[in-house]
Amino acid sequence: MAALDPVTRLPYGVTRYYASLARDDDPSKDPIAAQFIPRAEENFAEPYDTIDPIGDRMYTVAPRLVHHYHDRALVLVNDRCAVYCRHCFRRHFTGSGDGRITDSDLTVIRAYLENHSEVQELLLSGGDPLMLADREFFRVFDALREVRDFLMRVCTRMPVVLPSRITENFARELGRRMPAWVVIHVNHPREITSEFSLAISRLHREGISVANQAVLLRGVNDDAETLEVLFRALVRNGVRPYYLFQGDLAAGTAHFRTSIDRGIEIMRELRLRLSGLALPTYAVDLPDGGGKVPVDSALIRTETDAYILRGPDGREYRYPREYPRLGG
Repeated sequence: MAALDPVTRLPYGVTRYYASLARDDDPSKDPIAAQFIPRAEENFAEPYDTIDPIGDRMYTVAPRLVHHYHDRALVLVNDRCAVYCRHCFRRHFTGSGDGRITDSDLTVIRAYLENHSEVQELLLSGGDPLMLADREFFRVFDALREVRDFLMRVCTRMPVVLPSRITENFARELGRRMPAWVVIHVNHPREITSEFSLAISRLHREGISVANQAVLLRGVNDDAETLEVLFRALVRNGVRPYYLFQGDLAAGTAHFRTSIDRGIEIMRELRLRLSGLALPTYAVDLPDGGGKVPVDSALIRTETDAYILRGPDGREYRYPREYPRLGG
């Protein structure tokens, strides 16, 4: 492992609410603390780790606009988060100090979208777009919607880390701007609290659908029992378990990664326990900007030091087989 330059390290930040969910301040002993308390392991990276593991910068077509997939694009609304997740993959941007999207950014983005009619869906992300106040958030939302009637995805962790941010007014205003989905990030059953449920119910009352993207994290949720409880609880709250992601090759996150072998084993166990309604797709973002693929259908073979997966472009990609070395 190589030591990381201090400028590449993720900032620290946590809400009082989310910190209160931890039962131990040792991140090696508590699945909540592990997600927000920095560890010494963050200061090191494997040779293949990077601060941009999914290739955002390769597909950046305008300031803060990433067009990786044919029919959808990602808008990086803001670089800040209420809680800086220690497993964050967008380390080239999150907490970088770039701040919020500007009017000049929006002008260039709108011009690009006007010339690319294939884009039918926009993902508003960051950072967390809901770090912006309602008025500013909806100003950005509406400016993008003026181009055409995009399906909008609001990618936020606020229902999990600061559920009071999802106010009745916010839900009502978003509900007036359908079609829109809210995509959240819950990794552990203890994150599903009464406050979380209230935030989700406010969205549902306005007709807004909610989906979850979890990450398979060593020491947090890398067992079938924990994930079974999590996915059942999500469905009971009307949240679709959408994806379970293999950990990205993000610098400073190797200690969180399990092996793909372990992920396949966990999914095999979950299929015996859960209905299809509660089963997410186990997926991996391929290195070098190869794109997101379901592990089950993309895995071609396993070699001594790598998993070989077929990308959407038909090419073969190598994802390192760390299991023997990291013990995950």
